[in-house]
Amino acid sequence: MRGKGLILWLTGLSGAGKTTIARGVECILKERDCLVEVLDGDEIRLYLSQELGFTKEDREINIRRIGYVANLLSRNGIVVIVAAISPYRAIRNEIRIMSENFIEIYVDTPLKVCEARDVKGLYAKARSGQIKNFTAIEDLYEAPINPEIICRTTKESIEECIDKVIAELERRDYILKYTYKTS
Repeated sequence: MRGKGLILWLTGLSGAGKTTIARGVECILKERDCLVEVLDGDEIRLYLSQELGFTKEDREINIRRIGYVANLLSRNGIVVIVAAISPYRAIRNEIRIMSENFIEIYVDTPLKVCEARDVKGLYAKARSGQIKNFTAIEDLYEAPINPEIICRTTKESIEECIDKVIAELERRDYILKYTYKTS
């Protein structure tokens, strides 16, 4: 695939599996000769949004920045994979409207599972009051109403989630179906 830009927007709670799925999809797309860029929410915070906090307003600014960068890349033929909590439905819809090819992927993982997976200890810090406005603890997370893809990481393996994304891209003709060569 060359020339057809696309935004794959993975949303879900911290620890849901967004980055793991994003990196897996990235590997497959690169193997298929696609131009791919992953915009990870943690990396964007570090490099583009350091001055922002975690108020609703600051989160909205952060997501708009990610959406802007994703659109710049996608309109130049790059498949952009965004892995960001992006907790507010209205901002995700705003990005969808301004994007030409947008696929929302909801990484649906229960809070208890995300807390159990939390290697950084963020949920524990949020519950103890050390981190304020943490999504799903002190701030809300609005799950997508009609995402194009739902990955349920407690019922599907990471590989199954990645395969589901790739299959949807094939179905929509964003990428060619992979065929095995026989000798």
